[in-house]
Amino acid sequence: MPFGATLEPGGVRFRLWAPDVKTVDVCLDGPLGERVHPMLGTEDGWFEVLCEEAHAGTRYMFRLPNGTKVPDPASRYQPDDVHGASEVINPCEFEWTDGEWQGRSWDEAVIYELHVGTFTRQGGFDGVLAKLDHLARLGITAIELMPIADFPGKRGWGYDGVLPYAPENAYGRPEDLKRLVNAAHERGLMVLLDVVYNHFGPDGNYLGHYARSFFTHRHTTPWGDALNFDGPNSRTVRDYFIHNALFWLDEYHFDGLRLDAAHAIVDDSTPDILTELATTVRREITDRQIHLILENDRNDPRLLERDEAGRPKLYTAQWNDDIHHCFHVLATGEQDGYYGDYAEQPVRWLSRAITDGFAYQGEVSAHRQGATRGGSSWHLPAGAFISFLQNHDQIGNRAMGERLHQVASREAVKAMTAAMLLMPSPPMLFMGEEWASEQPFLYFCDYHDELARAVREGRRREFATFAEFRDARSRERIPDPNAASTHDVSVLNWDDVAVEPYKGWLDFVHDLLYLRRRVLMPRLSGIGKPEVTDKGAHALRARWPFADGTALELHANFGDRPTAAVGPVSGRLLFGTHGAPEALPPWCVTWYQGGKA
Repeated sequence: MPFGATLEPGGVRFRLWAPDVKTVDVCLDGPLGERVHPMLGTEDGWFEVLCEEAHAGTRYMFRLPNGTKVPDPASRYQPDDVHGASEVINPCEFEWTDGEWQGRSWDEAVIYELHVGTFTRQGGFDGVLAKLDHLARLGITAIELMPIADFPGKRGWGYDGVLPYAPENAYGRPEDLKRLVNAAHERGLMVLLDVVYNHFGPDGNYLGHYARSFFTHRHTTPWGDALNFDGPNSRTVRDYFIHNALFWLDEYHFDGLRLDAAHAIVDDSTPDILTELATTVRREITDRQIHLILENDRNDPRLLERDEAGRPKLYTAQWNDDIHHCFHVLATGEQDGYYGDYAEQPVRWLSRAITDGFAYQGEVSAHRQGATRGGSSWHLPAGAFISFLQNHDQIGNRAMGERLHQVASREAVKAMTAAMLLMPSPPMLFMGEEWASEQPFLYFCDYHDELARAVREGRRREFATFAEFRDARSRERIPDPNAASTHDVSVLNWDDVAVEPYKGWLDFVHDLLYLRRRVLMPRLSGIGKPEVTDKGAHALRARWPFADGTALELHANFGDRPTAAVGPVSGRLLFGTHGAPEALPPWCVTWYQGGKA
């Protein structure tokens, strides 16, 4: 890795790209006090020095000409948080036992998104490890960690990280994270990591002090100046993030990455950073299966193309916001914001998402002020689109952090869960969804002083247009993101799992995933395009043919009134929330397996 601190036979080599300053020193903490070593500069902005006295465990900072000390932007660990000293880590010290692990096929993907800090009362990487057996028994095959790059403070979602190479110190040390990944592989679980390559957080990022070329005024993002992926000096910026992707996949044995808000990455060069990153990963890591996932509001099918053998050329899959929005509108009737784009004939939009992946394939979006959105995706397989009813955004971006079953009827959520978990596209659950947890998932952070005030007021101002929060007094009910209680109330209560009604819901999800594993997974590699028929405002029938001559058939009524059956039933009953009636009662989902047994 060209960045950061590297252990060598003669000590530790420190490297920093600082093109805006003339000199840089590395300051080492030691038993006899601080030792300062001037670094040798080069014409291309790099500074480096080999320190014989440094070793694994040495803490260090870089000193700029004005005396400011900054952490290593490629620090592997920050024991005292983002403003403190970095620690030299020996990446080869951990003893892995997953040498035979080659990953899992994407056809087997059942994803479970979780936030490390609120997944258990214990918190941290060890807390997640303690629940791996629960996830494996449930039928989960991949856990997806929300971002763990070091962020300021002890509480946060992770999307304001500032040190992309350093695991969040509040969650544990690097070896704790490696132990978690190793233990997951022992149980047959893939581990995916959410990474943020579209911005740095507002507190603790020092790059502007010595490497302003990391940013550009030519493009903007919701967080300010964009990262410089296509201007002068952009080669080093691109390498910084490409090496970060390789770092997590290689050094920590992650099975894949989920790139946050790829639509906010602005790059006019060819190849663009998204293409180069995926191409490099595919070229460099060939000894096991790697899965790259996008969040991309642009609905760009180019990034999801397959080769002649059906393998992803670049990205494996994308979070399918379209199918979520359709389900949400049907369940809740909400039409605010982007839900308004699906309010008219939501089952028609849902039918298209089931058939083609994207619902919006170039249509005009009223939510986007008449701009068109998306491209044709009919030729892409179901595996290119991850389906979900809930995720951290769709819960946490609500003012009070309510889960779906808290804003919709349980009958509606049960029906949609039965549909989502047995559809051919890989499903994703959000932590606690498997037992219908009552814990909200609120937006929380750990800022201080003026930044804390700005975040608190901005959060409340965000909901000022909602009828429930139009007056200032009502907005005061919105939890303060910086309050420890906002984080604490979001921690899952695992005691609920063993008692009703939560246990019954957990059994329901387990049974669905058992059917997915037994009936669906073995046939997914030979699945054909579905025939989807919708009827009225809420009912549809979908039929997927498999290469072995069997078929999977869905009959559903996603409404609160009964409706006539949508087409004939063929095959044996596989699963039904209401049995197998000729007419579909409210919130009815029935699955059949047709063709030869």
